[in-house]
Amino acid sequence: MDLDLAQLEEIFISMGEAKFRAKQVFMWLHKGVGDFGEMRNLPKTLIEKLRNNFNIHLPQIVKFQESKIDGTRKYLFRLEDGNVIESVFMKYKFGNSICISSQVGCRMGCKFCASTIGGLRRNMTPAEMLGQVLMTEKDTGEKISHIVVMGTGEPFDNYENLSKFLKLVNSKDGLNIGMRNITVSTCGVVPMIENFSKDFPQVNLAISLHQVDDENRSKLMPINKVYPIGELIEACKKYTANTSRRITFEYTLVRGENDTIEHSRALGKLLKGMLCHVNLIPLNEVKETGLKTSNREAVLRFQEGLKSFGIPVTIRREMGDDIDGACGQLRLNGENMQNMK
Repeated sequence: MDLDLAQLEEIFISMGEAKFRAKQVFMWLHKGVGDFGEMRNLPKTLIEKLRNNFNIHLPQIVKFQESKIDGTRKYLFRLEDGNVIESVFMKYKFGNSICISSQVGCRMGCKFCASTIGGLRRNMTPAEMLGQVLMTEKDTGEKISHIVVMGTGEPFDNYENLSKFLKLVNSKDGLNIGMRNITVSTCGVVPMIENFSKDFPQVNLAISLHQVDDENRSKLMPINKVYPIGELIEACKKYTANTSRRITFEYTLVRGENDTIEHSRALGKLLKGMLCHVNLIPLNEVKETGLKTSNREAVLRFQEGLKSFGIPVTIRREMGDDIDGACGQLRLNGENMQNMK
C-alpha cells in the first residue's frame, strides 16, 4: 500500500506479469481490500504469487465512539507494530470528512494538546495514513470526499511520507480525492511552508497559531522558540503570493490565556491585509493539561473584535462534543486500556 501505481507496475513486470495487473491490484487496495483472495479479477496463480511475496497491512479498529449529537465517529486504530493512533469521521452538508493522524505521538510539545503527552514514538508511513481513510470508509459504508491532516503529529515533521500519501489519495485510479479537498495543518515549521507551496500549491494550508506575541506563544507552543511569529507570518505571506490561496489560521481559545478583546485586536493587527481566514476553536478540554475553554460570550466577543479589522472569521462547529473529541484524547485513554480487543 506504500507503492504508487508506477512502482507497482515495475514490480509486476519484473515478476513476469502483465503491466495491467498492477492497476487491478492498485484499485483493489484502494477499496480497502486486505486479502489478495478478495481481488476477484486476478487469476489464482497470481493470487498465490502475491500471497507468497507481499503483505497488506490495514490498521485495525480497536475502539470507536459515535456522537449521539451529530454522528461524528472517533476511531482508535492499532497499527501492525501494536501502536495505536486515532482518526475522526465527520459529516457535513458538503460531504464526509476525515481528520487523520500523521505520526504516532508528537514531539512539538504544545501545551493544550493531548497528542504530545508521551512524546513522539515514530513517523507513520503513507500506507498507514491511507489506511485510516480506507478503514473508515469500510466501517461506515460511506464515501469520504475531504481529508484533513490535523490529528496526532506534526505533518511537516514527516514531510516525505506526507507527500507520498497526498499523491496516493489523489490518484485517479485510487480514491481520486481532489487536492483542493485536502487540508494540511502545521504548528509552524517555517522552512517546510515554502516547500509545500511548490510541491502542493492546490492543497489547503492551515496554521496553528493560538497566540499573538512571541513570549506567550513560546509558552504555549515551543516551536515558536525556533520559528517566531514574525518569521511564520512572513512565510505565510510568501505562501499566499506563490499560490494565490488563502491560509486558514487556527486559533484555539483558552480561558484567561488568549481570549480577551485585547488578544483579538492584537491578532487583527497581525493579520490585517493578509489573504487569510481565522477559525476560532473553543478548547476541547483535556484534564491532563489543566487548561479551560473560553465561555460563549468570550468567543463571540473575540470574533467581533476580528471582524472589525475586516478579517473573515468563523467559529468551528464543535463536532463530537459528547465523546473524546480532543486530538489525542482517545489514544491517551486507549493506551491505558488493558488487553484491547
